[in-house]
Amino acid sequence: MERAQEIKHRIVTTFQRRVANPLSTRMPGQVLIETTGRSSGLARRTPVGGRRVDGSFWLVSEFGLASQYVRNIQADPKVRVRLGGRWYTGTAHLLPDDDARARLKTLPRYNSAAVRAFGTDLLTIRIDLTD
Repeated sequence: MERAQEIKHRIVTTFQRRVANPLSTRMPGQVLIETTGRSSGLARRTPVGGRRVDGSFWLVSEFGLASQYVRNIQADPKVRVRLGGRWYTGTAHLLPDDDARARLKTLPRYNSAAVRAFGTDLLTIRIDLTD
């Protein structure tokens, strides 16, 4: 990661970790992804934006493989997603060959704008929901 991207990543993730995520994880309508911490084994919840399409949930990670929840998915792709206040289980798939910028055009507008503005290494993720 080049120096400017590294600084941007550090600033954005610090804000998200200390301010945005603690607030938004408590909001009943916020979509959350729950991964298993790759070191701790504990459940880790991260607010995300995306869209359910048939039996899958699609999202784009703004920092790709540098995102902690993406690293957790790499270690264990079994996840849960909270949509509309209900939890669904599923299996996450990282799709580096998908055009993440084009994918953002199919996802909710405001979240997609933030991901485009702050992201440095976009990565599409598809979660195949099992229930």
